[in-house]
Amino acid sequence: MKFYGLFKFLVGLILAILLLAGASAAAILYFAAKLTKLPEKPIFTNEKPVAQKVSTSAKTSSYPNTNSSNELEPGTYKALVIEPIGLILRATPERDAERIGGISYQEEVVVLEESSDKRWQKVRVNDGSDRIGWVSGGNTEPIN
Repeated sequence: MKFYGLFKFLVGLILAILLLAGASAAAILYFAAKLTKLPEKPIFTNEKPVAQKVSTSAKTSSYPNTNSSNELEPGTYKALVIEPIGLILRATPERDAERIGGISYQEEVVVLEESSDKRWQKVRVNDGSDRIGWVSGGNTEPIN
């Protein structure tokens, strides 16, 4: 009879430990999933959207199709932003250049040209404002 009581005690102890371990693992997985979700892009009150004005002279001759239609100029292609935190749109292809806006993750852009060293890409954002600027190269993926 003593062995039966000891057996019941050990089985109960093992089941209790397994139950606590399972509940702890479930709680850890739940909170880990919550912590790995990327936050929304912040919008600051002093940030003003800048739409680049397209003149009808030189810009029209270089990139005549600045509307969002399906036809693209030769040498250009559509791409998606693959950088999870988004990209900074700059006026010139330099790290210290003026920031003229931002592009969100998974946003569609049209790559107009690349710098000779492939470190910068000139893009047009197809969000209705047709902003044109430079982004750091390697952060977009072509769309077939």
